[in-house]
Amino acid sequence: MHVSRRGFFKVCAAGMSGSSLVAMGFAPTAALAEVRQFKLAHTTETRNTCPYCSVACGLLVYSIGDGAKNTKAKVIHIEGDPDHPVNRGTLCPKGAGLLDFVSSPARLKYPEVREAGTNEWKRISWEEAYSRITRLMKDDRDANFIEKNADGVTVNRWLSTGFLAASASPSEAGYITHKVVRNLGMLAFDNQARV
Repeated sequence: MHVSRRGFFKVCAAGMSGSSLVAMGFAPTAALAEVRQFKLAHTTETRNTCPYCSVACGLLVYSIGDGAKNTKAKVIHIEGDPDHPVNRGTLCPKGAGLLDFVSSPARLKYPEVREAGTNEWKRISWEEAYSRITRLMKDDRDANFIEKNADGVTVNRWLSTGFLAASASPSEAGYITHKVVRNLGMLAFDNQARV
């Protein structure tokens, strides 16, 4: 058998790397025969909608937790919903990175307020936040509502406040939001999808 110099080096390199892997404890038969647990085996699957843009892609959110009292489930995996008619299981880079968004330590989870003249944000309850928003909107509408224009024509306008709607809302929610905002007299109304 005739082996060229190049062939000899190839055989030596292959033998050396194979023996080195075995010496380090890697045995292909044992590694391939290992039974691995499916990482989503004991999770709870929840369908949701991506919060980023107006495409409203469907998501499958997998969380783990035993559901016991005083425990919170932890989201461990997010993927596109293959049964969703919009994205059919695919996600854009923003949607694919949702797990980082959900588990980020910098994520704001509670309402906060910064009072006039201060630099500090303080945490408030949801009830207090809704009451505050309602009170401020009513005060602003009462102070700035225009019932008639200069020609005496009834216009019922509220020009000092605007509204930005959620982009992932369905058509029905968008319709109701539009009706509420217009009935209050607001003209500045837009959708997050255009921002």
